[in-house]
Amino acid sequence: MGFKKTEIGPIPVDWEIAPLQEAAAFTRKPRGLNLSDYEAIPFIPMELVPDSGTLIEQYELRAGSRIRSGTYCEKGDILLAKITPSFENGKQGIVSDLPLDFAYATTEVYPIQAKPDRLDQIFLFHFLRLSNVRADITGKMEGSTGRQRIPKAVIENYPIPLPPLPEQRRIAHVLSTIQRAVAAQDDLIAAAREVKRSLMQRLFTYGPGPEPAPTKETEIGEIPEHWEVVRLGDHITEGPQNGLYKPLSLYGEGTPIIRINDYGTDGRFTSLAFRRVRIDPAEVERYLLKENDILVNRVNSLPQLGKSILVPALLEPTVFESNMMRFAVDGIRLLPHYAILFLCSPQAHTQMVGKAKRAVAQSSINQGDVKSLLVPLPPASEQTTIVRMAAASNSKIEAEQQRKAAFQALFKAMLHQLMTGQIRMNAEMDFHHTPS
Repeated sequence: MGFKKTEIGPIPVDWEIAPLQEAAAFTRKPRGLNLSDYEAIPFIPMELVPDSGTLIEQYELRAGSRIRSGTYCEKGDILLAKITPSFENGKQGIVSDLPLDFAYATTEVYPIQAKPDRLDQIFLFHFLRLSNVRADITGKMEGSTGRQRIPKAVIENYPIPLPPLPEQRRIAHVLSTIQRAVAAQDDLIAAAREVKRSLMQRLFTYGPGPEPAPTKETEIGEIPEHWEVVRLGDHITEGPQNGLYKPLSLYGEGTPIIRINDYGTDGRFTSLAFRRVRIDPAEVERYLLKENDILVNRVNSLPQLGKSILVPALLEPTVFESNMMRFAVDGIRLLPHYAILFLCSPQAHTQMVGKAKRAVAQSSINQGDVKSLLVPLPPASEQTTIVRMAAASNSKIEAEQQRKAAFQALFKAMLHQLMTGQIRMNAEMDFHHTPS
């Protein structure tokens, strides 16, 4: 079966194209609905609209008399964010279970319902996820910088492909199946992280032996009785040193610089594609990171305060930002790979929060606070065993993350090819690939 040229590119000859408003409608509040008649109405703020996944399953309950503004919606509606950066971030979802026949949502969404005789709702949902569609609509936003919105007319008149309804449903089924696999991986990743958390709690309490070691109570909690409690500062051989401050105007090219958003509270990098900053050679030398340096976040909100990471071998000279401090430990009595495991533990975070100087928006710790941290110190052989056990747990997490990434890549490829007809599906759900 051949293709035809259209305003949205080549599509199969048996597909139609129509403006979205011909195949879908914007949900409207019924006349005569009095919100004050309801003691509790589901309300969906923007933070509960997902930027991945499909369903909106959470909501707040608000007294009808307190809802002064909002967007009326009903179960099954697609809520599509219309404001920057929520739209660009992919925020959209389908309203799921509700205690009423309707809900209210932030004013910054459009509620859309497909006309069932022309368009499958899940097919439309996935079409709106296409990266090229998002980019095209983003380019048509209006308003002042930072508060730009998509005019309703842009969505109403946006051209969408309309395969035969049975094919729409098959496409929607395949894409939703892959999305469910991604969600299942999220559950497996969360479970693997919980296993690691429980493992580390046990190791810091009872040691790494096959049987729990006898324990003792200390100022940092229960630990094996043959372990010591030491000040971190007594084992720091270099630093602590605060990082480099440069204005944003100097970012873009130059030397890689690690920022607090480059790693998480689990002591692992989220990306190695660091931003770059223009600095002189003397500054590179002064703030140069070495393998096995430890970085600690010294200024942030309390949940993020003190998050730490062990610096790996880096491919090129790299520095670090001013809201972090770095130091190195002796590597003899206190192994760096063990030290980072403790610094990422709830016990260490509790200590850092207790030492923090608190402000309205953020809190901070200083070099003296880090030096005074109390660390449970096993013999070096047990530190090595603990590090090895944590590495095995990390490998499980990484394997699940890689599977998730594979499903996400499959979804992205299938989304494009199914929505453009490069892959066709017959009634038996087989795939028929048409070379592009």
